[in-house]
Amino acid sequence: MRLQHVEFDEDLINLKSFSEWIASIGNGTIGGPNDDNAVIDIPDNLLLNASDDPVASIVNNTYPNFTSNVNETKYLQGRAILAPTLNVVEIVNEYMISLNAAEAKTCLSLDTTCRSYCNVDLLQDLYTPEFLNAIRWSGVSNHELKLKVGGPVMLLRNIDYSLGLCNGTRLVIIRTRNHVLESKILTSSNTRHKVLIPMMTLTPSNPKLLFELRRR
Repeated sequence: MRLQHVEFDEDLINLKSFSEWIASIGNGTIGGPNDDNAVIDIPDNLLLNASDDPVASIVNNTYPNFTSNVNETKYLQGRAILAPTLNVVEIVNEYMISLNAAEAKTCLSLDTTCRSYCNVDLLQDLYTPEFLNAIRWSGVSNHELKLKVGGPVMLLRNIDYSLGLCNGTRLVIIRTRNHVLESKILTSSNTRHKVLIPMMTLTPSNPKLLFELRRR
């Protein structure tokens, strides 16, 4: 955990206490002697009173008044939602996209198998486009990607270190084109710089796949 700049001593104490608590979970020193399975009590001040829609509760707590602040850089900089699985990521993304009144642009990928394999024709017969399109894996975007102007996104590849365009860099979409996305950087020293994200080919590293997927 990295301690961020805070203005008051009380905030610093609370942040330090939270960091130590998180570290003790990661180190396995909390919860008493255990066999890698421990029951951990989460402090009440870290819990949300979820309504019938827990996703809405999380989003509304993390991004209050999202629709009226969607174009505010500082508002987006200090907020992020972490999710444990890809399914949860998609649920949260769909909900947040629905809050953005801008027109959605749907981008579809071109999925193929790597041509370095010996029998390319056989691979194409075995793995149909429908099968390849349905593959979802960490580190690569889905076949169908919905984007809206004003929506925050995260870069999944290293493009240009000098501009701060690295894996994990957060950006906000300014304009969508057919082959590039115009966006503004939310993180790093190049905050607010406008950049163009080109169409690119992603190859996920997945030992469970018996072939190499190329998603453009």
